[in-house]
Amino acid sequence: MSFSTLGDKSERGFLDGQFLIAMPGMQDSNFTRAVVYICAHSSAGAMGFIINRAQQISFTDVLLHLKIMDQADAIMLPVQTRDLPILSGGPVETGRGFVLHSDDFVSESSIPVSDDISLTATLDIIRAICDGRGPARATMLLGYAGWGAGQLELEIANNGWLNCPASDALIFDRTLEGKYERALALLGVSPEMLSSEAGHA
Repeated sequence: MSFSTLGDKSERGFLDGQFLIAMPGMQDSNFTRAVVYICAHSSAGAMGFIINRAQQISFTDVLLHLKIMDQADAIMLPVQTRDLPILSGGPVETGRGFVLHSDDFVSESSIPVSDDISLTATLDIIRAICDGRGPARATMLLGYAGWGAGQLELEIANNGWLNCPASDALIFDRTLEGKYERALALLGVSPEMLSSEAGHA
């Protein structure tokens, strides 16, 4: 599924608004110990964002690259703004930026993902964050994770992923270390309990 189909909510899948938590046997290195927030899931496929993988660039770097402000102005931003997390959202369109945020900010391009979370992929939200008009909670991601029709269901059936309802607090938690373990804890599971082998009773 591509990002462009996210706005069509006529068909909701059972994984909409869920976390995917990679199992130890995950073959794809893009998703080793990944926690993925699924934003859209339907018969056409699925798309979401890895929420526990840091990018090597800062929010200030992004502002300078986009020429939204210069170094002198960026230094004057509040620390909370300068420290906005920039995450590696997935292996698709890694040069494209997205902002997951609380629904107290809405622009013409904002797409509701859940009752409380929206997604905006345009510069207006970056400018709003810099001006102090942005959402109460936000995380910026470069790239996203996408699956074709039936692909994700097959990976789950092959013991690649666990899934559970998403936690907004975990999505916006700026502490990335241990986020994988905290996601597993939502299921009452610890990493030591997981086996890389599929269990067939």
